[in-house]
Amino acid sequence: MANLKAIRDRINSVKNTRKITEAMRLVAAAKVRRAQEQVIATRPFADRLAQVLYGLQSRLKFEEADLPLLKQRDVQRVAILVISGDRGLCGGYNTNVIRRAELRAKEIASEGLDYRYILVGRKANQYFKRREQPIEASFIGMEQIPTADEASRIADELLSLFLSEEVDRVELVYTRFVSLVSSRPVVQTLLPLDPQGLEASDDEIFRLTTRGGAFEVEREKLPAQAPASFPQDMLFEQDPVQILDALLPLYLNNQILRSLQESAASELAARMTAMNNASDNAKELAKTLNLTYNKARQAAITQEILEVVSGANALG
Repeated sequence: MANLKAIRDRINSVKNTRKITEAMRLVAAAKVRRAQEQVIATRPFADRLAQVLYGLQSRLKFEEADLPLLKQRDVQRVAILVISGDRGLCGGYNTNVIRRAELRAKEIASEGLDYRYILVGRKANQYFKRREQPIEASFIGMEQIPTADEASRIADELLSLFLSEEVDRVELVYTRFVSLVSSRPVVQTLLPLDPQGLEASDDEIFRLTTRGGAFEVEREKLPAQAPASFPQDMLFEQDPVQILDALLPLYLNNQILRSLQESAASELAARMTAMNNASDNAKELAKTLNLTYNKARQAAITQEILEVVSGANALG
């Protein structure tokens, strides 16, 4: 009977665990939807900013503009911005982006260049701090749904390092959202800005929906926005180069915010998948334990019947 009690307690424990993982999966799904709403809400500003930049590009050549954020320098020091999460229970999300950042740092070191990390998220901060890696700045305890203020804080740190020439290039390592079950760590150069990288390109919006009781992702292709057309006789109150100098930091802020949003969507999707797998495993384990319990209970009943029959025969 002690064995039956232990199995029964284990079954209750597994069922309680499944309730927790299922709740975490639903919470992650709700946050994915909030993240999607924020991406859609910030898109009009990003589109309008891109249109103005393209319009200015048609009036002047960015390559000829003497602007600090476009200036190419001999690279001696590189800052690596790594975006990770503050929490675990999200599969290999944090491990994959940290591993990609380490690999990129080794590539930079093999070229004879110095590097330093700027870390977003508690997981990356803990990992690199334990290994005594060069950390320039850390941003932890951020909202799971990224905000423009958080992106601005990170951008200010990057601009300060680049404009003071403490670093000659800034690279970004983040997780690009592909689907609910797939994401990909990528490396992107943030500074100096590449004029060719400001060109319009097609985009996609992901929407989390439910169908048949299961979550799935719908993709919507968005065509590139047409450049803003400025009349040739338009007179600018300020020099177009000064306007461009004021808009490029906003463009950098938008790039960082978009990366934070994609990373957040990837983390939440990874947590949804991990909790869904945990729930499925708990369900299968509960079935196995129920079978074991029933077999043990049947064996105990059979044993009791045999003992009663043996006792009756002995008395007879």
